[in-house]
Amino acid sequence: MESVQQKRGMTAEDLYNLKSVNDPQLSPCGKKTVYVQTSIHGEKHQYIANLFIADLEKNTSIQWTYGEDRNTYPRWSPDGSKIAFLSNRNGKSQLFVMSASGGEAKALTKDHLAVSRPVWSPDGNQLLVSLSLAPSDTLEEKEKDEKKQPEPLVVEDMRYKSDAAGFVKNSKNQLAIVDVKTGDLELIGSREFDYNDGAWSPDGKSIAFTSNMTDEPDFTLISDVFILSLENHEQKKLTNSNGFFGNLSWSPDGKFLAFLGHEKEYQSATFSKIWLYKTEAEELACYSSEWDVHISDAVVADFISGSVYPGLIWTEDSQGFYFILTDQGNTGVYYGSLEGQTLPVRFENEHVYGLTIHPGTHTAILGISRPDHPGDLYFFDFSTGGSRQITDVNKEFLREIELAVPETIEWTAEDGLALHGWIMKPVGFKNGEKYPLVLEIHGGPHAMYANTYFHEFQMLAASGKAVLYTNPRGSHGYGQHFVDQVRGDYGGSDYTDLMSAVDYALETYNYIDKERLGVTGGSYGGFMTNWIVGHTNRFKAAVTQRSISNWISFYGVSDIGYYFTEWEIGGDLNNDFDKLWHHSPLKYVTNVETPLLILHGEKDYRCPVEQAEQLYIALKRLKKETKFVRFPKANHELSRSGHPKLRIDRLNHIKNWFNEYL
Repeated sequence: MESVQQKRGMTAEDLYNLKSVNDPQLSPCGKKTVYVQTSIHGEKHQYIANLFIADLEKNTSIQWTYGEDRNTYPRWSPDGSKIAFLSNRNGKSQLFVMSASGGEAKALTKDHLAVSRPVWSPDGNQLLVSLSLAPSDTLEEKEKDEKKQPEPLVVEDMRYKSDAAGFVKNSKNQLAIVDVKTGDLELIGSREFDYNDGAWSPDGKSIAFTSNMTDEPDFTLISDVFILSLENHEQKKLTNSNGFFGNLSWSPDGKFLAFLGHEKEYQSATFSKIWLYKTEAEELACYSSEWDVHISDAVVADFISGSVYPGLIWTEDSQGFYFILTDQGNTGVYYGSLEGQTLPVRFENEHVYGLTIHPGTHTAILGISRPDHPGDLYFFDFSTGGSRQITDVNKEFLREIELAVPETIEWTAEDGLALHGWIMKPVGFKNGEKYPLVLEIHGGPHAMYANTYFHEFQMLAASGKAVLYTNPRGSHGYGQHFVDQVRGDYGGSDYTDLMSAVDYALETYNYIDKERLGVTGGSYGGFMTNWIVGHTNRFKAAVTQRSISNWISFYGVSDIGYYFTEWEIGGDLNNDFDKLWHHSPLKYVTNVETPLLILHGEKDYRCPVEQAEQLYIALKRLKKETKFVRFPKANHELSRSGHPKLRIDRLNHIKNWFNEYL
């Protein structure tokens, strides 16, 4: 008799065993889809991403690119004969084109410029790409100066650094047209402004884009929509310089330009809505003004790599479009018609993280993740309701793994507000035993935990911990009023929401040991972890990650500091010093009795490392129990897309700290 294989729980190192599939793109004929499969090279500790093509009629999938580089963002030419994609095989991200029947890929751009977001022209002869150019940069490659001396960075703008790009050196995002045959590159527009979100009109005569062309872009924080004529180079502004807009999408007949965005009614907490511009009548209207949902994917997770939000996908008859929205801990696919009718075509307890739709047949490929399923691609026929799974990339590995399956919980806050979250039992749970509980707090705060795979949660559950994760007020997914309630009240009702979640869990689940409670979170979740240990001693261990400890210094050192602080806390350095200090966890450091592990990336420009340094020294000066772990060259995205080895190190530090103190 065969012995039954003993399953084990997930470890930090299992990130090296898992694969992710993402960014599916249906071919123009609708019979094939290209997608990106990403894994991690265990010995070289580097990400590998290659293109695969699935034949939907034969139900087969073959690898299309090879090597140990990152090949991403595949896009079919309009006639389906070619595939454009990005690759870092020559160093920086370059544009390549290859035949859809196979063969060698041809580089269209030069490796001294990094390009992104390729978009085919309607005739298939050109591609629109995005790139960043400093004033001294040229489109032609310069001869390298091996003896180049260091130069000072001269700063004149308030927004001179970026967590994603580092010091931007007065560079601007630009759009350029690449000739597919010759590789010739031509910039559109002026190098004085940023140009983003490029989208060809169906007749190929115009390009829509977004930009901030106000006189003081550091102070007028907006993103307008423009249409540029390629014939006479005239441009038309469609929006009113009062909001943020993007994800541009033309209807096939060219009569509408659709996009997502908002007019900053609630600043950074404002829901994204659908807008339609009638090109002939030159009229702009908000299509979803009465909807109390966020049109986007607001899910936070730590595994899925390379998600590309598709925006609005028009049908062939130009009478409607498909899109992904965020609601109640899930994301799903909806259809909207020009007449204003909307209906869900796929909305389950899951995270739809990828979407491509054939505009004529209403067939689709969805990337779907669930808490006990890292993610795969699925075929759907929205006309008939038929569906089937296309990929199963982690099937063999997951045979040996026992994954924790969360239970949905609902309870009421102190003020009567309905709240929602999840609790995971430890892997290997046994009735009658008591287990420690770790409260996880997401970042944002305007984001959402969801029915999706989270590697950190699975690792903690495998180490014998129950895991509690919730969406306190300030989170997306529960209405505009809900997401706005945290602004100006950081550490107020959001704190009591989280404590009420712990209270509910202790009252409801007798397997939780109330004497062994832990708490952790990153970014806003790190702020809240710092706040919690300064306001209660009920937790026996805490881990704060990429956190905020001092709003006064954050105001000047973060890449978003001055405006985010004003929008979220409701104050500035000149007029509201006391308010910023009141909401700063550093003010309450003398109250801290919980052993606190501090994790921070040294290249984090969103929540700079000095936030952790201040907190650590203040705690050590008071002889509190703490430890500080700094991750070299890591930015704010360490937990999601950082260096693989550092991601593993971070996870093990979290696990070991809770093992030691819980």
